[in-house]
Amino acid sequence: MIKTIVIGGPASNKIDEKLAELLKAEHIKIEHKLFPDDESYIRYPVPKLTGTVLLVQSLYPPQDKHFVELLLMIDTAKDLGAEKVIAIVPYLAYSRQDKKFLEGEAISVKTLLKAIESAGADCIITVDLHSEKIVEYSRIPLINTSAVSALIDYVKHEILHGATENVLVLSPDKGGLKRARRAAEILGADFDYIEKFRDRVTGEVRALPRELPVEDRVVIIIDDIISTGGTIALAARSALDRGAKEVYAACTHALLVRGAYEKVRKAGVKKIVATNTIPSPVSEVDVTPGIKEALNKALKFIV
Repeated sequence: MIKTIVIGGPASNKIDEKLAELLKAEHIKIEHKLFPDDESYIRYPVPKLTGTVLLVQSLYPPQDKHFVELLLMIDTAKDLGAEKVIAIVPYLAYSRQDKKFLEGEAISVKTLLKAIESAGADCIITVDLHSEKIVEYSRIPLINTSAVSALIDYVKHEILHGATENVLVLSPDKGGLKRARRAAEILGADFDYIEKFRDRVTGEVRALPRELPVEDRVVIIIDDIISTGGTIALAARSALDRGAKEVYAACTHALLVRGAYEKVRKAGVKKIVATNTIPSPVSEVDVTPGIKEALNKALKFIV
């Protein structure tokens, strides 16, 4: 049995505590503070580390600060004697810039992954990457676990109360179709993705399901991230205008910046549900069990 120690960083959102409890492993909380110039101070409250260390640190805002703290944690763990370091990063910031859209742009997620590796991480575990292509950028094992099953199980029992007839699952774009398909399989529902249309006369932008009708149906819009909420709000208004009975939104990472929560609710979404990769008023689904399953795979990679 490999000895593991769970280390909780400043942005662990208590996932470290839950993981240590599930694993029945030793648990250490990082000591941290800010210097007067706002730089981060990190200290392990132990003189040395042994075995495999599981560092839990999500990269929600302020992303840059939490990222630097993660690098400090990884490097120091190796300095203190950790044999292997698994960086558990529930929300991997900068992952939406996973390719060059314009010449000369930085592929930010590639740079971020290089830095994590250079700091000394032997493996990375994350939840619902924005694109599966990102795995190819990592030179150390990168395990991407999905929160779709946990999210939709919550929706099924806590929102729909088991009534899954006449439900339509929508992805905000074609890129999220696999996620919508998986959600629909769990619910035994139809699924579709949304296309945007701009009226050339009025300039109005509408977001409509590609093929399936929404009239008198309960619509579940599922995405990996809700940031400003613009796409979700547009999709919700369009679905309701076309006769949808109710609209709900589910996502893994609830960034909810710039008044996103209010925007989505005003658009007619009855409830938003998200996971605890990021702390928010709607983060009700725990990703820790999925991380535990991913850990079993990670340990095989690094033995």
